[in-house]
Amino acid sequence: MPHNEDRTEGAGAEKQAEPGETHKERVDRELGELLQGLRVAVTGVQVLFAFLLTLPFAAGFHKVDPLGRWLFFIALLSAALASICFITPAAQHRLLFRTGLKEKMLRRANKLGVAGAIGLAVAMTSSVALVAETAINAWPAAIFGGVIALASGWLWILQPIVDLYKAKDVKS
Repeated sequence: MPHNEDRTEGAGAEKQAEPGETHKERVDRELGELLQGLRVAVTGVQVLFAFLLTLPFAAGFHKVDPLGRWLFFIALLSAALASICFITPAAQHRLLFRTGLKEKMLRRANKLGVAGAIGLAVAMTSSVALVAETAINAWPAAIFGGVIALASGWLWILQPIVDLYKAKDVKS
């Protein structure tokens, strides 16, 4: 088996097969693991998206100022895009079932999972900023939104990238 078949795409991380595991079994396992992780993320983004869809119909929404309305639309659109990214692998899995394209689908799903996480981070950041801007005022909204952006950016994206670079240095 060539070395490049032992790699999954996604920040260049090497994923080794389990002992006694064939290439097909590894791809099946990795796809199952990815889909399970996406199930967790999709629940969160769907709850946020559902809340955002009802917000304009709530009493008092007409009192939200223009900044709050922009934050709302940013949150709504990014939650919708995150939902699309998180749901796409399951929909494509059904359409590509038994076509021999599982490994391609796995690589694509990994990229969509990262894009979905970024969309979810934007949705959460702008949602928190919207609530803070409405409840308190604009400058605390920037602080609270910034905290959410920094926390999700670090924990979901930057920290794993740092770990990858550290792991590469150890192997070198």
